[in-house]
Amino acid sequence: MDVLSGKRLLILGANPETIPLVQKANSMGIHTIVTDYTHGAPAKDVASESYDVDGSDVDALVALGKKLKIDGVLVGVADRLIVPYQQVCNKLGLPCYGTEEQCAVFTDKMRFNEECAKYGLKGIPSYSLDANMCEEVVKTIQYPVLIKPSDSNSGKGMTICYKEDELSDAVSHALSYSASKRFLTERYMICDDIFVFYTFVDGTYWPSIIADRFTCKGQNGGSPVCQGARSPSKYADLFMRTVHPKLSKMFQSLQVKNGVLMISAFVENEEFYLYDPGFRLQGEAPNLTAFEMTGFNHLEMLLHFALTGENPYGRETLLPTCTQWGKVAFTIWYLLRPGRIKQIIGLERICNDPSVYQVVTRFEEGDVILPEFVGTESQVFARVYVTCNTFEQLYRKIDELQKNLCILDEEGRSMLLPGVKLQE
Repeated sequence: MDVLSGKRLLILGANPETIPLVQKANSMGIHTIVTDYTHGAPAKDVASESYDVDGSDVDALVALGKKLKIDGVLVGVADRLIVPYQQVCNKLGLPCYGTEEQCAVFTDKMRFNEECAKYGLKGIPSYSLDANMCEEVVKTIQYPVLIKPSDSNSGKGMTICYKEDELSDAVSHALSYSASKRFLTERYMICDDIFVFYTFVDGTYWPSIIADRFTCKGQNGGSPVCQGARSPSKYADLFMRTVHPKLSKMFQSLQVKNGVLMISAFVENEEFYLYDPGFRLQGEAPNLTAFEMTGFNHLEMLLHFALTGENPYGRETLLPTCTQWGKVAFTIWYLLRPGRIKQIIGLERICNDPSVYQVVTRFEEGDVILPEFVGTESQVFARVYVTCNTFEQLYRKIDELQKNLCILDEEGRSMLLPGVKLQE
């Protein structure tokens, strides 16, 4: 879009998953300015210019924005930067897709649970445990439970507890990742898991993706990590009938107009238990699947809005839901064990497969996967996006693609965790 050419955009966060956003902006002629407290963070390498400024330091970002005469601000995929993003936009008088209230509700798990309850939406059953470890509350806990920060993401700070003497360390771990120093103690759900990726265009909204999530569990007591996502979900129709109408009332009450929102949910006995909202682009990039299936470009939408305050799609007619695509899709997550990557074999073959429409890698040969990455999205080597005409074709292709990749450490051992296995 020529109207954006030459405009100066400040992007908060520079992790690997932010790179596609920066690259898209570059291709549109936008002057990209990426900021992150980590020197040499990956997305900085593809930006027009970059600075080692913490994306949560609002005053420093405002000063930088004024100095560089920016035309807009946008957040990448970091949940902790959503509230600072809104505050920076507000102080500089620049467009923001979220209000103060919306950003508060959709970045704080406790606030989100409270908001859901107003509309008859269920959250994960929880216990009112706090850092004082009240004995009366502790006695009521039925294990296993998941202890997690109220305001973190990507599996960071989460611990599964199977007995009482594990609670104290889990609480300390969660608090170390919480800016607000709050945590939740929830029933550890052993059931189906889905995510729903909503698109908002000038007050019109729809679920662009409803997908089943497959996870790797039991890694050193940490949070389950996604290994794959299948869309459309087998629960798509049920979700649209039972949950979407209630969420619609919430969106209308909060006056959500533009942007994207991921909502996760467990499904047990056809009941949905909502958790972990994400008012931003996602590391797993469901927007790539949406673009492949419908042609709707979420990156273009967000970039245009950040620099003009207008949505390029106008009041978009509701696009086909994932159950109407006529095709099926899957995202494969390749997870790594700790170690140093010596050799990557088979990646080029995967990239050239006709069923694969996108490959996003996070590591290269020589990179180190640290032990603390286990149980978080930091252990993801790559995400591979696949589409086929039928689920039967899709399952065969996933099995083939998982067998095609080999990643070896310095001792010649495989670093890949076993892949996801699918059966209907």
